[in-house]
Amino acid sequence: MKQADFLTQPLFPKFFRSVFGLVLLCTLAALHPNEGKAQDGRLALETWLDWERVSDPQISPDGSEVVYTKSWVNKLEDRWDSSIWIVNSDGSKTRDLIKGSSPRWSPDGTRLAFIAPDDQEQAQIFVRWMDAEGAISQLTRLQESPANLHWSPDGSHLSFTLRVDAENPTSRHWGISLPKPEGAQWTPAPRIVEQLAYRADRVGFLDEGFQHIFVVPAEGGTPHQLTNGDFNYGAPIWEPSGHALLFSGLLIEDADYRWQESEIYRLDAESGDINQVTSRKGPDTRPVPSPDGSMIAYVGHDTTTFDYIESALYVMNADGSNPRILTEGLDRTPSALHWAPDGRGIYFNVSADGYANIFYSSVGGDVRAATEGPQMFRINDASSEGTAVGMWGDAHEPGDIYAFPLNDPNRRTRLTHVNTDVLAGIKLGEVEQIWSESSYDGLSIHGWIIKPPDFDPSRKYPMMLVIHGGPHGMYNGGFNYSWQEHAANDYVVLYTNPRGSSGYGTEFGNAIQYDYPNHDFDDLMSSVDEAISRGYVDDQNMFVYGCSGGGVLTAWVVGHTDRFRAASSNCPVVNWFSFPGEVDGNYLRWYADFQKFPWEDPTEHIRRSPISYVGNVTTPTMLMTGVMDLRTPISQSEQFYQALKAQRKPTAMVRFEGEWHGTSSKPSNFLRTQLYLRKWFERWGDHDGNGDATS
Repeated sequence: MKQADFLTQPLFPKFFRSVFGLVLLCTLAALHPNEGKAQDGRLALETWLDWERVSDPQISPDGSEVVYTKSWVNKLEDRWDSSIWIVNSDGSKTRDLIKGSSPRWSPDGTRLAFIAPDDQEQAQIFVRWMDAEGAISQLTRLQESPANLHWSPDGSHLSFTLRVDAENPTSRHWGISLPKPEGAQWTPAPRIVEQLAYRADRVGFLDEGFQHIFVVPAEGGTPHQLTNGDFNYGAPIWEPSGHALLFSGLLIEDADYRWQESEIYRLDAESGDINQVTSRKGPDTRPVPSPDGSMIAYVGHDTTTFDYIESALYVMNADGSNPRILTEGLDRTPSALHWAPDGRGIYFNVSADGYANIFYSSVGGDVRAATEGPQMFRINDASSEGTAVGMWGDAHEPGDIYAFPLNDPNRRTRLTHVNTDVLAGIKLGEVEQIWSESSYDGLSIHGWIIKPPDFDPSRKYPMMLVIHGGPHGMYNGGFNYSWQEHAANDYVVLYTNPRGSSGYGTEFGNAIQYDYPNHDFDDLMSSVDEAISRGYVDDQNMFVYGCSGGGVLTAWVVGHTDRFRAASSNCPVVNWFSFPGEVDGNYLRWYADFQKFPWEDPTEHIRRSPISYVGNVTTPTMLMTGVMDLRTPISQSEQFYQALKAQRKPTAMVRFEGEWHGTSSKPSNFLRTQLYLRKWFERWGDHDGNGDATS
């Protein structure tokens, strides 16, 4: 297929995609004749094969059109595919535009830059003209994947980031010369590792290289590298003058060892000169210049000894002078900063207390909530004229794209209805907020319960407790397909935010410092008690699972209570002594969770490791982990599995092929995760998955 044809191929209609899904449906049927099938108008597992997602909406400079990325399940090749779609800002004339992602409008709205694979399947930068002809130009021919596209104010150039080989590699070769006979077939040379962070989940081993900033002419030409040295440069954003770019990073020799620090810098687009704009100890990130370029908004906080701290919104003059905090009393982390067109304030997203809303702060520090309520409402982009676009959803409505006036977000217009047809006629489980008091210290713990469709308060239902990862994560009040599907199989689903969760302030998030996992277990059990007190939970038929940090706590739960009939510890960490040496990225971050290194004093690492309590486990406990996982390597699951087997305790280990961290990135593995969980719970509980007790 030629390049132009490849880039403009329309998507398969849902009808044909549903036909292709028969391959996976046959697999479902093989597991259980009724699994995945719709019953009495309830959400079915097979519906996932027709599910769609929308993301990254971008509004045209005149506010008339919105482009976004739409993703769907490729049922034959077991992956998520995507393309760029376009819709008028009044919701009319929705159509598939082009294959690609990361669409970005030119300042005058005449062109659209995006990233798409070339005919060699290598990601490149393209530009499409937004006139009737729709001509497409390939701007780059790169060997690595570009990211963080941003137009210069005059539309003449595009900036982006790209990984470049280190200037001074320490391990490319050691000058070793082997006496290799001619024609010999020898084992490939070993990989020599000398850098601190040498691998990453979903990537694998990292070459010795760094992220650098480039610019390329919008009409095509050779990309020009603006930065140099063995440093990582963050996503650049142009100043309104077009003479310089702002970015965050840490341009010092031992940056890898200062993972809690970053500064904001100004990069001259002509000379390549770099000037540091901030100078305090602590992270300063996400710089956004005001419309006239006189000020810079950014996010950051001072260095502390806390493991967790909510960041704040700051502004400073363009030269770095007069930095001042705007959201001191908010104690929630701002994101997605957008200046008001008049430059008098900044709109931003806040995830707080289990929900997401849009906030506004004047440059004088007057902060207010622009939206309120139990919803997931986030701004993504805004035009210079004050029309914005973002995502909205709630517990019963998956996220869709909306347009709204920036100064009045509640006047929103819906632009997409991606899953309306899929959910038509489907009875969803009611979602109810709950609060409980921790048995440890009375701390208020927030959570939610999903009840089965056709809920009967006189019945006793089996219950799943789901535990989030992080540990500084946050469950929210948005739509969750996985849990709704479990509820459709007559489970009550309980999910909570125990101490350490993000979005509830610094003190709450930092309540697990040097103490994880421990009293977050008490929080979880108190939430379970609150659910039981409602009168419809069968307390003799409860189950627990979680992934990553949720896998940690699940393994901890089964070592400290026998109240659950079965458990699934997914992608867990069970041994804090060995884990930092196995994890991807910067292992120093995990050592920082303890007051001493394990070779100085292993006491705390042993006390807080779930495997230390494996002798107490009586609950049948399954382990599920991706075989490629580098974040919580499968060796952690293997340790717990072997320890359970050594004691002849009921266990199973499910090793997911083709998965990095988590077990659900591939559509088929999402289906398997749902089914294996329920099969394990049904095996040990009194619930057959069809809404009937077996006893």
